[in-house]
Amino acid sequence: MAEQSLPGEDLVLPFEIKPLGVRGRLVRLGAAVDDILHRHDYPPPVSALLAEAVALTAMLGAMLKFDGKFILQTKTDGPVDMIVADYVSPGRIRGYARFDAARVAGLGTADQPALLGNGYLAMTVDQGPDMERYQGIVPLHGEDLTAAAHGYFEKSEQIPTRIRLASGPLMTRGSRAESWRAGAIMVQHLPREGGSSPLPSHSGDAPEGTDVAPAEHDDWVKARLLLDTVEDHELLDPRLSAEELLYRLYHEDGVTAYPATPLARYCSCSQEAITRMLARFPAEDQSDMVENGEIAVTCEFCSTLYRVSPGDLAS
Repeated sequence: MAEQSLPGEDLVLPFEIKPLGVRGRLVRLGAAVDDILHRHDYPPPVSALLAEAVALTAMLGAMLKFDGKFILQTKTDGPVDMIVADYVSPGRIRGYARFDAARVAGLGTADQPALLGNGYLAMTVDQGPDMERYQGIVPLHGEDLTAAAHGYFEKSEQIPTRIRLASGPLMTRGSRAESWRAGAIMVQHLPREGGSSPLPSHSGDAPEGTDVAPAEHDDWVKARLLLDTVEDHELLDPRLSAEELLYRLYHEDGVTAYPATPLARYCSCSQEAITRMLARFPAEDQSDMVENGEIAVTCEFCSTLYRVSPGDLAS
């Protein structure tokens, strides 16, 4: 049975620093991400990577202004060759990682670039069956998830953005030796009303060798430098509330926190859905799947085992 969320965890908290023209979101994950990770036998480095991916997905998914799904997926040649995490509004999250256990164990370092290798990170917004999907793709060549997200916002959204991600296990008393947590915080600098984006830009008409990029806005520089002071333990510590962390960072200019969105692990699998999926396979393929008179299917996200009899498919 999944652990219950503690007060002040498993949430996305939107906030704004109005004097600096900055908005942001803060994610705190406890029982929800611990439940996701403990459904699989992940090595600690893979758990840490997936936990940060889920936190990033929750933060970006919560920005949707409509009911829909946000999907984050990596595909690479690294020891962790695939990560999939998604957010379904309002506040449902899940994720899994596919990895080569021998390659992970053989790594001299367990940092994210070594785990991910080369490939790409895709971010997809799904607004439903009647709407067109939007997808942004960022190459992964020795970057971690944070750097890839920064690259996405710089090239696709053209909004100055700063992100911090953290994850790790906390030692607890009781039946479990550890309980995983994850955190994420993001700030974005928005143009004043009637103004242009403060993101530096370049003109193709400038003489060669001339730097025409405008200096970063002082308000944005202050906001991102303060964000850079956040330490991992501050994003993970269950004794430090989200509101207290925001106050530590931005009390000088005044920070406004808005109502939080609670987060919970979910999975869309079911006996009926698995049966429908198998029924779409040709009869010959179905026969090849049968072992001991039944077809066994394990959900990649939640590790639930489903057993389907061939008679159920025939009907």
